[in-house]
Amino acid sequence: MKKWISMLLVCLIAVGLSGCAGANKTKELPQNFADPQSVLDYLEQQNEIYVQAEKNNGDLSKVKRVDTAVNGQHPYAVIVTCSDSRVPAEHIFNAGIGELFVIRTAGNVIGDHALGSVEYGAEHLGAKLVIVLGHTHCGAVDAALHGGAHGAIATITDEISACLPAGCDAREAEKLNVQNSISRIMDSEMIAELVRKGETRVVGAIYNIESGAVDFFD
Repeated sequence: MKKWISMLLVCLIAVGLSGCAGANKTKELPQNFADPQSVLDYLEQQNEIYVQAEKNNGDLSKVKRVDTAVNGQHPYAVIVTCSDSRVPAEHIFNAGIGELFVIRTAGNVIGDHALGSVEYGAEHLGAKLVIVLGHTHCGAVDAALHGGAHGAIATITDEISACLPAGCDAREAEKLNVQNSISRIMDSEMIAELVRKGETRVVGAIYNIESGAVDFFD
């Protein structure tokens, strides 16, 4: 009887370990992305996984760190998003090392340095998609709606408030702020040319910090 109990416990432990290993298995990336739409489709799928997940199964391994150190980075997307600590871009898209070129500024606003970074990611690194990712409950947008800010922070809120019509609510303001950043990016001749050639695409989205879902819009 004791022998059977011991065998049963061994089997249960083995099954448990197998299940854990499967749950933590690193995802496999597509070998390549044919075009910007394929990247967008993939990121939408990965966000759906994130919404239900408790852990990121992107590749964070030592092997990946060494590979990207030796062979360089080849991100498939540029993400322009807010510095807000509740907006973890790599996790939102279930991504590992070397997958996303992330640019963070408070309010996801675009200035010269941020624009140069977008150009670098798209033109030099070959990212096929640029996403401007705003989010709900954005402090910078809220400040722009309710009187701005002091010091250098005012350069951020002034940029946002300049694109907002009187009387708009927070949700509309968040979307208009994203669209304003997209316009700033498309002012770049380099990015405009890449878009014209179909080599990259610039899209906007809003991240819901409560649900974890990303809502893309044209």
